[in-house]
Amino acid sequence: MTASGFPFSAVVGMDDLRLALVLNAVSPAIGGVLVQGEKGTAKSTMVRALAAVLPEVRVVSGCRFNCDPAAPDADCPDGPHEPRASELTRPSRLVELPVGATEDRLVGALDIERALTEGVKAYEPGLLAAAHRGVLYVDEVNLLHDHLVDLLLDAAALGTCYVEREGVSVRHAARFLLVGTMNPEEGELRPQLLDRFGLTVQAAAPRQAGPRAEVVRRRLAYDDNPAAFRAAWADEETRLARRIAQARGRLPGVVLPDAALRQVASVCAAFGVDGLRADLVTARAAMAHAAWEERPEVTAADIRVAVRLALPHRRRRQPFDAPGLAEDELDRALADADGGPDDDDDDPGGGKGTSKTTTIRRNGPWSPPNGPPDPQQRDGRDGGDRDSTANPDGRAGEDDGSGQRNHRDRESRHDRGGHHDRDTDPATGKPGVGRPGGGQPGDGRPRAGASENGDGEGAGERAAAAPGSVFRVKRLDLPGTGLGAPGRRSRSRSGVGRVTGSQPPEGRLTRLHLAATIAAAAPHQLARGRTPARPLVVRRGDLREARLDGRESNLVLFVVDASGSMAARSRMGAVKGAILSLLIDAYQRRDKVGMVTFRGSGAQLLLPPTSSVEAAAARLAALPTGGRTPLAAGLLRAREVLRTERLRDPRRRPLLVIVTDGRATGGREPLVSAHRAAALLAASGVASVVVNCETGLVRLGLAAALAATLRGTVLEPAELAAGPLAASVRMAGGLGEGARSGRIRGRAA
Repeated sequence: MTASGFPFSAVVGMDDLRLALVLNAVSPAIGGVLVQGEKGTAKSTMVRALAAVLPEVRVVSGCRFNCDPAAPDADCPDGPHEPRASELTRPSRLVELPVGATEDRLVGALDIERALTEGVKAYEPGLLAAAHRGVLYVDEVNLLHDHLVDLLLDAAALGTCYVEREGVSVRHAARFLLVGTMNPEEGELRPQLLDRFGLTVQAAAPRQAGPRAEVVRRRLAYDDNPAAFRAAWADEETRLARRIAQARGRLPGVVLPDAALRQVASVCAAFGVDGLRADLVTARAAMAHAAWEERPEVTAADIRVAVRLALPHRRRRQPFDAPGLAEDELDRALADADGGPDDDDDDPGGGKGTSKTTTIRRNGPWSPPNGPPDPQQRDGRDGGDRDSTANPDGRAGEDDGSGQRNHRDRESRHDRGGHHDRDTDPATGKPGVGRPGGGQPGDGRPRAGASENGDGEGAGERAAAAPGSVFRVKRLDLPGTGLGAPGRRSRSRSGVGRVTGSQPPEGRLTRLHLAATIAAAAPHQLARGRTPARPLVVRRGDLREARLDGRESNLVLFVVDASGSMAARSRMGAVKGAILSLLIDAYQRRDKVGMVTFRGSGAQLLLPPTSSVEAAAARLAALPTGGRTPLAAGLLRAREVLRTERLRDPRRRPLLVIVTDGRATGGREPLVSAHRAAALLAASGVASVVVNCETGLVRLGLAAALAATLRGTVLEPAELAAGPLAASVRMAGGLGEGARSGRIRGRAA
């Protein structure tokens, strides 16, 4: 066993992560580990150290696809292998997939140039071939491009990599342990890929001074003399590797009793997970844990550990629902499970009990081999966070049918306190019940310090309203064709999509357009001495690559009016619900989002442009309202944000979504200043949509006038909802030729 990095056994704490990786090493069929956590928590360090303690593998000598001599792949491109082919034993591999990797680097590449110019059919294996029977590690997996995610999903589901290109078909085995790390602040992970990970772990740095000091001490010692540090931990690494190998050998003999299987199924059903993958993963993890703890059959303790690791990321119903598994919920689910095995504290081997309700003791998730003590003490926290949607009184919020938690108790408390106005719901346009001006119940008077429109100098800050119900929105795509990152919103010519033409290659040829290549070479065949032996003579200048027409992701910058006029003239909760619906749409279309809010005396960048739509939703929910309406400041702040972001990411086109009633107060000529700022944004060619939140019997049309100055589109909140038919909304702005015919299109999602 050789190692070149930080030892696996020397990592301080991280018990759940250590256990999840070990269980996958014992039983690779579990399906991998997703590690979520803040930066600087040793996620990558521990994953990279895993390879050193994995059992060695036997491979066919000279096979580039790591075939097992005992069961070689019948479709191996380097095969067929002889039954008694020479073999060798080597350490398990950990292959890293960079976020910026190309499709050819992942699945392998056919050398089209050699095939056409030399008549040689050459295939270079990719990272999936190298990871076969090993570990495929993806750091920042949530930032991986969608087309690479699709390839990973196919390979993980089928255990086979297929390469189909220009009439040439190659396939090879690709069974690997998938490990991904991510920082949730940088964006969400696609649900399909999230479910493909068998287990998930939340990584966090220790909060106690002692463990933090030990982390620094060990890291300094490693940096000072890596070889000496690894030598000091070599015995621990050897013992751990031996224990993993022994547990892997015991695994086929571990018994999963029918009662334990029913308990697994009952717990998964109780938590309402989709599909049956959760049941399979939980059962496999429980069996692996029993093998790790040297138990002959699965007990309730094994099931509890498996559930804590396998179910938290499968409970989500909406993109912004916080993952987690509350301990009290887990206790109830295990206690209510039919036929659960009894967990006897005095019998580590466990046994089937006769009682339907079982008392379950939580075993420590990690039993390290004898060696240098780990200074971190567990603080009693279990895997998964408490349900973040719980009400202050401890009860979980109700589901309103859309997957979002409502907050009727909280809203009713605000209503009783006069903090919400209920004259009109902007999402439906229907009048509500309430008192204009936001007065106290029964007195018909405005709040102290507030003007009739809720917008006066003395208007105080109002408590944050809970977001209203969400809905499916139309797709708002930008005019023209962009060159941004692959996504699902506006048209683009990027590396993913359908073939719409051909062009000379820029750099290395990756996607040959065969018909165009032959057409380019055909006129020169006589001059090049075409013969029966060489029926087609192709030169480098004849090669053409396919031009693809697909979809790109955009930067969606929200500019939200949080002033007193929005709180008094509309129900801010419904406005937040509309914005939340747009945020969910942006998440699904892989956009970056940012948020600028304005009220009182100025504007602030509430959320810098980021891929973490979840962070935007959290800050939106906590957004208070009140004060004057500095519309000009909000527009100028948005212009500054877009200018800075254009320097950072010039290929990503922005979409400005302004949520306001169009009113402007404070300062000299506030409305004139606002339209001057809007004209500056229009001159920069930014596509914009104004969501008109003006309500009431008398409407001034200020939002529509603002949209006209922006050369953008004005929509009512009710018009955002996706209807049965696609609708197009014309706009008068844009860039270049598209400025006269460009449109922001609203289409059913």
